Amino acid sequence: MSSDTAPRRRAAVVGLGARARLFTEALSGPYADRIELAGFCDVNAHRMAVHNDWITADHPGRPPVPAYAAEDFELMLRRERIDLVVVCSVDRTHDHYIVAALEAGCDVVTEKPMTTDARRARRILDTRRRTGREIRVAFNYRYNPVHSTVRELLAAGEIGEVGSVHFEWLLDLRHGADYFRRWHREKANSGGLMVHKATHHFDLVNWWLGSRPETVFAQGGLFFYGDEAGGRRGLARPYRRAHGSPAADGDPFALHLADSPVLGALYLDAEREDGYHRDQNVFGPGVTIEDDMAVIVRYASGATLTYHLTAYAPWEGYRIAFNGSEGRLELLVEESTWSPRRTRDGATGPVLHGAGTDARAGRTELLLRRFWERPREVRVATGEGGHGGGDVRMLADLFGERAEDPLGRAADATDGARSLVTGLAANRSFETGLPVRARELLDV
Repeated sequence: MSSDTAPRRRAAVVGLGARARLFTEALSGPYADRIELAGFCDVNAHRMAVHNDWITADHPGRPPVPAYAAEDFELMLRRERIDLVVVCSVDRTHDHYIVAALEAGCDVVTEKPMTTDARRARRILDTRRRTGREIRVAFNYRYNPVHSTVRELLAAGEIGEVGSVHFEWLLDLRHGADYFRRWHREKANSGGLMVHKATHHFDLVNWWLGSRPETVFAQGGLFFYGDEAGGRRGLARPYRRAHGSPAADGDPFALHLADSPVLGALYLDAEREDGYHRDQNVFGPGVTIEDDMAVIVRYASGATLTYHLTAYAPWEGYRIAFNGSEGRLELLVEESTWSPRRTRDGATGPVLHGAGTDARAGRTELLLRRFWERPREVRVATGEGGHGGGDVRMLADLFGERAEDPLGRAADATDGARSLVTGLAANRSFETGLPVRARELLDV
């Protein structure tokens, strides 16, 4: 049956925060001829109404998407005849919605991380095997053109067999701080940055190497954010959340929700329903995640990875180097070259989860250094949209015509679990001070 005559699939989105907008816009816009956006589900009715307002503003005359409370998720699946569920909820709840959707006969697209601990991951994998349904994990970094080029160069043997990878990721003071204002600041919700953020990076290394992690050793701690560090350095101010707090005025780390129409609509105006504060003090109490983390990983291929994530840097981006038996491949990506001091009028703009870079975006340099040869810069054209064009390409792969992809960018539940296991093992190593065998947590 051709795509012109095939019936449209019926999709629902669960979790209608800021990141969900990527999917609601895609499903109500460029992919509406293939997939009907037929259901919203969230703990907060106001946020669902905001997404409906955005959709009807972009598509006048379109009826609102039916909205359901979180406790009515399975009712929504039945009543709206859903066959595809997009999961964008709080990380610790992913497994609940994924499993219920699979058991109802639906396929699933889930935001990363697939889940937050090994027990939940095993539950997802077991249900996927039992039901035979499909899970796709939204690893948009795989679709960034420069990352695809790295995959091509390594697979072509341009530096021979890879012996080691050195990977440093820097989050600047705008983006990095944002993880410490919202629900991510509690490890029980997000698994910490080793799971929530670094799952992207560990997935890239797994994909680039075509291998899986075997042994992980890590050290990490809360160095910059939190009440103790903030008080010790004179950065802490006496407020719990920024809105309505005079002590937050002039604080470069404060997020003023009223300055952003998007954040004001999605969070400030929604507080009356669930009491969630999106603008907590990054130097306040209650932070249980790390902000400075170092990891060493041994892969089944024999390669090693040294990885460092810093969440309080003056610029944002990453450096990666692959050492091989025939040379070295180096990648530098500057996503922002400096972090300006935020003013009360919001001149620099708030950083949203998954948002693109700002006007101070830097550069991308990919350098191939083969033995006995001059270094060669590999030119890569980046695309428009978030994550260097990765978002657009990922959405086309998720919701458009399926095509053969020699790079294997589509990520399934096994890929999602393998990206998780490095971060989960790192978290355990933080606690014990000992190396952790990945298969002791997840045998994937």
